[in-house]
Amino acid sequence: MQAGNTAPPGRGLGMRMGRKLAAEDLQLILLALLEEQPRHGYELIKQLSERSSGFYNPSSGMVYPALAYLEDVGHAVVSVEGTKKRYSLTEEGRIHLDRHREQADRILGDLERVGARMAQVRRVFEGEDRLDTIAPGTPEDLMLARYALKQALHEVGACDAGEAMRIAAILRRATAEILGK
Repeated sequence: MQAGNTAPPGRGLGMRMGRKLAAEDLQLILLALLEEQPRHGYELIKQLSERSSGFYNPSSGMVYPALAYLEDVGHAVVSVEGTKKRYSLTEEGRIHLDRHREQADRILGDLERVGARMAQVRRVFEGEDRLDTIAPGTPEDLMLARYALKQALHEVGACDAGEAMRIAAILRRATAEILGK
C-alpha cells in the first residue's frame, strides 16, 4: 500500500470494514468531485455510486458530516439554493487536494476498478454474460479462474491425507509456474 493509506494491510482501497472508506479518504474524494463541479450532497453520493458501479454507496450519514467538516476547515463553501445546499471547492480545498492528488486519484481509480469487476461478476452470476464469451487473458478470465479454483477446493472439502498431498503438490506447481520459478 502507498503512504497515506490508513487501511490495515490486505484491506485495499482504504476500506476499513466492508465498503466503508476512512473519513480522511472520503473527504479527499469529495474534494476531487467538487473540483470537477459544484454539487449537492445527493449528487456526490450518486456520483460515487455510479463511478463504482454500485460497489460504494456511501450513506448520507457519512457524506453530509464529511461535507460539514470540509466546510468547517475551509476546504468547501456552501451556497443555499432553496432547501438545498450546493458545495463548491475553495482555494484552500484545492491546495489540500493538490497536496494529496495522488492519493485521491488512486482511491477513485480503485473504486472504479473494483466496481467494474464487481459489475462483471454480477453479470456473470446473473447469467447476463456467458462464460464462453469472456476473452482468455482478461481480468475477468483471471477472476473466473480464481473463482473456479476456490469452488474446486470447497467441493473437495475435508479429504484424506493422500488427496490433500496431491492437491498441495498441484497448488505448489501452479504457484511456481505463476512466479516463473
